[in-house]
Amino acid sequence: MNQAVSNTTRLAAELEDIGVKAYLSLQQNKGLLRFLTCGSVDDGKSTLIGRLLHDSAQIYEDQLASLKSDSAKVGTTGEEVDLALLVDGLQAEREQGITIDVAYRYFSSDKRKFIIADTPGHEQYTRNMATGASTCDLAVLLVDARYGVQTQTRRHAFIASQLGLRHFVVAINKMDLLGFDQKVFNDIKAEFAEFAAQLGDIEIHYVPLSALKGDNVVERSSQTPWYKDGTLLELLETIDTRRELSNLPVRFPVQYVQRPNLDFRGFAGTVASGVIKVGDELVALPSGKRSKVARIVTFDGDLPEAIAGQAVTLTLEDEIDISRGDLLSQVENAPILANQIIADIAWMDEKPLQIGQLYDLKVAGKKLQVTVTRVEYHVDINTLAHKRSDSIGLNDMARVALELNEAIAIDPYTLIRDTGGMILIDRLSNATVAAIMAVATSKVAKSTQRFTDYELELNALIRKQYPHWQALDISKLEG
Repeated sequence: MNQAVSNTTRLAAELEDIGVKAYLSLQQNKGLLRFLTCGSVDDGKSTLIGRLLHDSAQIYEDQLASLKSDSAKVGTTGEEVDLALLVDGLQAEREQGITIDVAYRYFSSDKRKFIIADTPGHEQYTRNMATGASTCDLAVLLVDARYGVQTQTRRHAFIASQLGLRHFVVAINKMDLLGFDQKVFNDIKAEFAEFAAQLGDIEIHYVPLSALKGDNVVERSSQTPWYKDGTLLELLETIDTRRELSNLPVRFPVQYVQRPNLDFRGFAGTVASGVIKVGDELVALPSGKRSKVARIVTFDGDLPEAIAGQAVTLTLEDEIDISRGDLLSQVENAPILANQIIADIAWMDEKPLQIGQLYDLKVAGKKLQVTVTRVEYHVDINTLAHKRSDSIGLNDMARVALELNEAIAIDPYTLIRDTGGMILIDRLSNATVAAIMAVATSKVAKSTQRFTDYELELNALIRKQYPHWQALDISKLEG
């Protein structure tokens, strides 16, 4: 602990060396990586983040003093401090020594800026892990070297891959307790690789480390001469996770309609994919009305173009009806309007899924109603085998068919997250019960667009009260 360089001293020296303006410019132009730590309970996720921050000199002097005081309160003895307390801030977390909610930390190295999401390992809080993974580009998956790959390790890896993460660092922790045995490392590596072969096209790096002692976290360890790859920090600094969203078709979900006066009507949102230029013709969905981009407005002035990830306000040449939740897209590469979706679902509620029950669905700012009409298959987390089952409970993963009460523009989640990722909400409790990733869509039938909430609720009620009754085919309701 006494070998740590004060972050305050380091920052002061850097400012004196290059100047404030040069320092700010350097920080602004660094790339940003969002990553999460996940894995089974007590694998050392919070301690790893604390060690990463401590050894990279990211803890200020007042934070370190507070950390020492907090460590004494929770029973840490001697000169050591409990690094997990940097991210485990809730009283219940400190009392039990576990992570409950997602904790976010920011830090910066010489090469990159980072936002870390420390997620809980307990099965009870898997929903929080999924929340953290939904905004990240890389997963650091912790494995306790003493126990190897656990059920929750597989569950977190599978959920992260379903949520679009293609880059994994498997951090085999607590190697100091096993004498940094290379065979232990190789056995766990082989075990996880066999499981990960079923997750599709993902990139995996393996690193043996000790979060408690600091081996191979920031500095290379003399205890692992057989390990030739980089430390955890070196991997985080160099792995390329960029998704070329600018090369994809234009998707601009409208988050807000700005109308400050009679002379201005703009549509605010973040460009989900593609490049929008002044003069481009866009189509508004679901209305199908077309217009050209007149201006791209930002707080700092108008832009000639906006790329994926930029938050802007668009004005159009024509006065067409566009509301929050609508989607602006290229005319030639517009998504189809669909009211039937095949999707992967991660169930997050204690109450199991009710087939035929009406739920609220939120996607890219739009809210509508949906029913789960059937379960295609249930995923066994240990083997990833597909099983036939209509029962979906807490932490289950499955593929389902959804039927919406209106047609919306949807993309496959693997193509564009913002227009393919959804959440399912219980209409009575208003609780988020599931994360949904669209896989495929079906074009809307004209008659289906005429459904009312009453018709859907009536159909759901019949299915619930009379499960053996043949469910109404609401696509045939006429007049």
